[in-house]
Amino acid sequence: MDQLIDRVHVDQVCQAIRASCEPEQTVAFVSGNFNVVHPGHLRLLKFAAEQADVLVVGVNSDATPGVNLPQDMRLDNVRPISFVHHVVRLETSPSDFIAHLKPTVVVKGKEFEDRDNPEQAAVDAYGGRLIFSSGELRFASLALLERDANVDISTVRKPLEFPKRHGFEISQLKGQLGKLAGMRVAVIGDLIVDEYVTCDAVGMSQEDPTIVVTPLMTRTFVGGAGAVAAHAHGLGADVNFFTLVGDDESSRFARSTLEQHGVSFNPFVDSTRPTTRKQRFRALNKTLLRVNHLRQHAADAEIQRQMLASVDRALKTCDLLLFSCFNYGCLPQDLVDAIAERATANGVMMAADSQVSSQTGDVSRFRNMTLLTPTEREARVALNDFTSGLAVISDRLTQRARTINLVITLGAEGVLINTMLDGVLHYDRLPAFNPSPKDVSGAGDSFFMASSMALRAGADIWQASYLGSLAAALQVSRVGNLPLTTAELVREIDETGFSHE
Repeated sequence: MDQLIDRVHVDQVCQAIRASCEPEQTVAFVSGNFNVVHPGHLRLLKFAAEQADVLVVGVNSDATPGVNLPQDMRLDNVRPISFVHHVVRLETSPSDFIAHLKPTVVVKGKEFEDRDNPEQAAVDAYGGRLIFSSGELRFASLALLERDANVDISTVRKPLEFPKRHGFEISQLKGQLGKLAGMRVAVIGDLIVDEYVTCDAVGMSQEDPTIVVTPLMTRTFVGGAGAVAAHAHGLGADVNFFTLVGDDESSRFARSTLEQHGVSFNPFVDSTRPTTRKQRFRALNKTLLRVNHLRQHAADAEIQRQMLASVDRALKTCDLLLFSCFNYGCLPQDLVDAIAERATANGVMMAADSQVSSQTGDVSRFRNMTLLTPTEREARVALNDFTSGLAVISDRLTQRARTINLVITLGAEGVLINTMLDGVLHYDRLPAFNPSPKDVSGAGDSFFMASSMALRAGADIWQASYLGSLAAALQVSRVGNLPLTTAELVREIDETGFSHE
């Protein structure tokens, strides 16, 4: 929340802040210039957020001593900080604002403790507290919190011989990207809400061999099939997304986030499950632990009936249907078969990705797809074959699933591409484009989405796989399953300095 604060409107703004809080919630307040948000600010703000339920930050006016940037820019410096709930534009003194808001606690830096503090009289007048602290000095650098969200194309390496073998230029992929705008895509599958808890590594416990960390910041993203839907919209598609959710805060977060991404969100509430949520605890750019909050039972018959009716309506004006299955109950076999039958009747191209991870699953149950994109393990689990070579696995899975194109993703070893031409299975391999990934969790989603859309737009499997590999390389260059954009892919296609075979 960003409001203009002056002596006329200060009461109105304070009332709005209070109205947004629950009756028993406490409020902390911090003010400052915030020309640049540095680690010291983050330590202070995190400490303040821990003292109350709601943190309000006031950004001083342009007339305040020490200010050297316009107030709008300084407000933008503070807004992205996840543990700040309200950011206000101060046009009066912090003491005056405190007197109107009456926060439970006001926090100032430790260096102010021995100085004259006008805020003291303001908090004394209503029984509040003024606390001095600079926060935990163990806090990692600001770069730790900022670098992970940015795409770093310098780590991407594009193979040159593959396009030559298959008769296309890398630059031609921009033309394929241009055809994706306005494509009507339906995505159905398991929604996941991903939480990334950035931690400071403290060390080893002295009592037992346990790693000790201090949580610093939590960032939350929409993942799973929701990420596939968001990625598709990022490349210009009009997207309808169908999924199961619980009646909880995670589902409300997903709705808000997906609607901001431009995705038409069609959730079906199942009161017997929470919205699937996965927490990743990370330190020094590595994931230490993942905690899954989920149920895996299939949706009941009535919910399946409602989902089928809703998807059936969407298929009448749809170009591409994507099944994004994590085997968490959204896509039981009867529902998959019924949706696929209706998609075929409407002439809608279909593609599927079914993740096994540590659970069971069978990607071959998605039959008659234009594209399947399992990992090697998922392909072997589907066939119960852990000894045959990849060529045999590819041939058997292609026949069992009756798919036209099969791309087996191999992690750091890239992808194995298989396509059926004139009754003969042809194959080729692409290496991984990014040898230094930050977070591999979104690689499969972005590859699946980009390559499926490219196939629907008229690309062949070789071009589609190359574009999908580019999308995956950019996705793993940052932490969190943030939607890719056409501009990011075009920028990488134009980048010529980091290519190899």
